[in-house]
Amino acid sequence: QVQLVESGGGLVQAGGSLRLSCASSGRAFSTSPMAWFRQAPGKEREFVAAINWSASRPIYADSVKERFTISKDNAKNTGYLQMNSLKPEDTAVYYCAARSRLVTATTDQHEYPYWGQGTQVTVSS
Repeated sequence: QVQLVESGGGLVQAGGSLRLSCASSGRAFSTSPMAWFRQAPGKEREFVAAINWSASRPIYADSVKERFTISKDNAKNTGYLQMNSLKPEDTAVYYCAARSRLVTATTDQHEYPYWGQGTQVTVSS
């Protein structure tokens, strides 16, 4: 079982940066791929970034490439999303998610059985 808790959201001006964290209480997180998704008001939840269980081969949505960086510290059972050059359109609730052990990361939210409660990111113009 993988339990996830996000933190690090907040209010930031356009062009600013935030670092989201996703902490897991279970040892299985170290062998699980993880991803970040986001949901803006009135919109469907969308893929942001994903990374394999070994913290390799990151995948990014086109809208965040070159601005966001996903990482994973297996020793700390924690994943991160570094967000730079934030834009108002990045405003959303951000969720971290994890897959089962030793499978590959994907962009499909339906492949992720474990989810955090979400953290709000608001970017003002």
